[in-house]
Amino acid sequence: MPASDAVARIAMIHALEESVAPAREAFAQGWPEAFAYDLLDTSLAVDRADAGRLDDGMVARFHTLADYVAAHGGRGGRTAGILFTCSAFGPAIDAVKARAAIPVLRPNEAAFETALRAGDRIGLVVSFEPSRLSLEQELHAMAAAQGREVTVVSAVAAGALEALKAGDGERHDALVAEAAAGLGEVDAVVLGQFSLARAHGRTALATAAPVITTPGSAVAALRAAVLARRALPEGQDPHRA
Repeated sequence: MPASDAVARIAMIHALEESVAPAREAFAQGWPEAFAYDLLDTSLAVDRADAGRLDDGMVARFHTLADYVAAHGGRGGRTAGILFTCSAFGPAIDAVKARAAIPVLRPNEAAFETALRAGDRIGLVVSFEPSRLSLEQELHAMAAAQGREVTVVSAVAAGALEALKAGDGERHDALVAEAAAGLGEVDAVVLGQFSLARAHGRTALATAAPVITTPGSAVAALRAAVLARRALPEGQDPHRA
């Protein structure tokens, strides 16, 4: 394989166990050369839902997780990038990004870039209620950075996450598709959590808009960032530029 595609050690940090499988599948399809490993803390999602907001303690926990994976190496060398798959924690992830020496990606930013190219009226579906406001704010902020204003139409697929946790994938997918169908006319529909990616096919039948999932977009963007950093002469770091 080309030197630029040599194995890279990538940390995937999850707050929902349902995010693990779609993240692994995305790496298998989009960057099989990478050694992508999992760090799972399901208490993050529980504590975020209980608190109703992100506080300094939660941000500190994200720094701890990032510091842990960055400090250790093994197959693929030192950790070359971090992909957070937890969509309800945008500000905490941004705090990690601000001080990290390696590329760090929010779960939705690459998918949102694709959605913003599709138009100014964007549909968003989540199944974890705390993700809704965080992702709406993230989309508006990304649009504002481009000098644009967008309309975000969002919906919570109530009961979908519970169905998935209970092993009823068919009901999960049906509820997600139903939520997407209720968005009305939009330029694109973003399935805003890694765990929702499995519902892409069912959702695409329920809406005329293109349906964008997050795992594949995120892996492609992280791969590009890591390989671009590797290609620079020693001592130069685009992440710090």
